[in-house]
Amino acid sequence: MDNKIDIACVIDDDEIYTFTVKRIINRAEIANKTIFFHNGKAALDFFTDNASRVEELPDVILLDINMPVLDGWQFLDGFVKLIPKFGKKITVYIVSSSIDEEDYARARKISAVSDFIVKPLTVEHLHHIRNALKI
Repeated sequence: MDNKIDIACVIDDDEIYTFTVKRIINRAEIANKTIFFHNGKAALDFFTDNASRVEELPDVILLDINMPVLDGWQFLDGFVKLIPKFGKKITVYIVSSSIDEEDYARARKISAVSDFIVKPLTVEHLHHIRNALKI
């Protein structure tokens, strides 16, 4: 039985970090496919264009907060408005180097956000995410 997440999504502008996360996801063997976006706008455009195409949508999003063009908070503002159009549940985890309590509090107020993970992301974090999704 395949107990992997079908599609994982990483939204982060740091190329070194995304390279590392790709390796960690592969090592953790938690996803069949991973899609990457380097800013919130590119990701939001993808979700807008594919809102009704369930097979294209990820099961989980690992979202950074601080990015150029459209940051994680701005992405979430647009993403939350699209949720009723999705034909599946998409779980969002904020993955950030921020240790600002205001960021934690803000994340807790957004029902679409499941948790806030402080970087660096580890294999154990990914296994926890997979288990939380009950795949």
